[in-house]
Amino acid sequence: MAQDLSELHQKLHKVLYDETKVWSPVFKIIEKNIGIERQFIVIGFGVFLLLWLIFGYAGQLLSNIVGTAYPAYASMHAIETTNPTDDTKWLTYWVVFSFFSIVEYFAAIIVGWFPLYWLAKCAFLVWLMIPVSFNGSLVIYNSIIKPYFLQYHGIVDDALDKAQKSANEALDAAKVK
Repeated sequence: MAQDLSELHQKLHKVLYDETKVWSPVFKIIEKNIGIERQFIVIGFGVFLLLWLIFGYAGQLLSNIVGTAYPAYASMHAIETTNPTDDTKWLTYWVVFSFFSIVEYFAAIIVGWFPLYWLAKCAFLVWLMIPVSFNGSLVIYNSIIKPYFLQYHGIVDDALDKAQKSANEALDAAKVK
């Protein structure tokens, strides 16, 4: 795990100091004006978000922004590349995110009892998207979602085919009248 964290730190450092990224000029200006390196600015911002999720207002909004804004951007970027690996990574993220959202909807009553829920949710969503070997999306998809999908997808596909056939028949009947 220490190796994975070191790998994550190296990737973060590489991304933060990549001159081709849109945020590089912004970080240069901030570094020049306040004299703090960009990695510490990012850590400080992370601590601010952490404290906001614990004590602040609109923790749900912040958690949902963290769980959707960057993944949506990364997904659009993946669509525009020819590399199928990043497509699979982000599709897996969205499958797990969707599954979690459905479970969360039905477990909404528990949210009120758990004082640090938005912090825990945000940490969970970050775990789902971090680019390391113990990526949460891959762990959850391969260990929980995929086995059930493989077991039941035939039944679901048949039901969807029947529903589509019934809908088409109803539309055809409506056109006749």
